[in-house]
Amino acid sequence: MSEPVIGIIGAGKLGSTLARIGTSRGLPVMISSTHPVQDLKWVIDTLAPGAVSATDQDVIAKADVIILAIPLSRYQDLDPAAFAGKVVLDATNYWKEVDGTHNTISSFTHSSAEVIQDWLPAAKVAKAFNHMGYHDLEIEVDRHPDVPRAMAFATDHDDIRPLVAQVLTAFGFDPFDLGPLRFGLLLEPGSPLFGEAIPRTEFAAKLAAIYASPFGQQIIAARGGEIK
Repeated sequence: MSEPVIGIIGAGKLGSTLARIGTSRGLPVMISSTHPVQDLKWVIDTLAPGAVSATDQDVIAKADVIILAIPLSRYQDLDPAAFAGKVVLDATNYWKEVDGTHNTISSFTHSSAEVIQDWLPAAKVAKAFNHMGYHDLEIEVDRHPDVPRAMAFATDHDDIRPLVAQVLTAFGFDPFDLGPLRFGLLLEPGSPLFGEAIPRTEFAAKLAAIYASPFGQQIIAARGGEIK
């Protein structure tokens, strides 16, 4: 199976790190940012040699899989029509430092990935690449090649599950399918799973105990029970 073209929207710490991992593993990678392409190219040629700097429009048009590595609060800058039929990996998280002191975007009853899917109704969204810090992504891929770290994902689209798993594997991780997109809430900041770079067995154990945590109790309080 040929490797899909990976498009990354956002060339900050996460986006540039994913671009560097992807190109180092032989994946075709395109990346865009708010900066002009020529300015971005100078940075990307240094940080992620081999990645192609492009406009958002080119990334969306030419990539097979698009990773959102932008501030969550910028999601409405995305053109829903342009994303029709596209596979989107949502790596965004709410951070008060960049998205505002009060989270008016997502909640314990409607996860950030569901917000993205609502905004891009004709795209096929999966939550992925958000629960491991950008600084850990590269380190863990290189440090533990024989025991890849679990990278969880969630989506409502069964037909893209094999492709999402393929991409996560190609980046050097062990795909961990959480189920429908609403379970992506379990990967958000505050969760015991957030920030974890651990093998599948340890990840599964933490997942099994999540509702005993303060984060899990907040979910139960807000939703009237566990996520079903």
